[in-house]
Amino acid sequence: MAAPRKDNVKELIIETTEDLLRSKKLSDISLSEIARSAGISKGTLYYHYKTKTDILFDITDKYLDRQYHDLVEWTGDASKDTSVHRLVKYILERDISTAGMRLHLFYDAMLGNETIREKLLDRYREFAGVISEKIGERTDRVPPDYFAWLLLLLSDGLFIHQKLGNGELDPARFIQQTEQFIQEEFL
Repeated sequence: MAAPRKDNVKELIIETTEDLLRSKKLSDISLSEIARSAGISKGTLYYHYKTKTDILFDITDKYLDRQYHDLVEWTGDASKDTSVHRLVKYILERDISTAGMRLHLFYDAMLGNETIREKLLDRYREFAGVISEKIGERTDRVPPDYFAWLLLLLSDGLFIHQKLGNGELDPARFIQQTEQFIQEEFL
């Protein structure tokens, strides 16, 4: 394997760690394993990241920044139907599609990683704020802050049940029914 260019070593480390996290818990992955899997030396890894938590922070930022940016961009696109029912569908579909990495974050936060916990809570506040703003722009029939948190809680519950393999719940159908319910209530 050719040596990675310096400007994309962090990206390589993040992608390698993401690949490893698809089949293992963060606590079961060593920095040595990450370096070996990325094809870099441990020294190179330590130059960029001192701990696995630092890598997890960058993974967290990558996913949450993308979700936040995509939501703002989508809701600002005048060529799209971004009415309340479509907004609900968009948020729920996007949130459950990125559940895998968030489960690692929840796991670490619940096991006492205070820094991860605070980072997640900060991001929830950011998302609730932008969702509340977008809901407020589209309707006055429901308190925007309440509805934003309801959507975030609903999306977390959906992806947990999806990961549990709950045969009683089809997330795609549930999202479709929710969109239809919201459409009927808000139009």
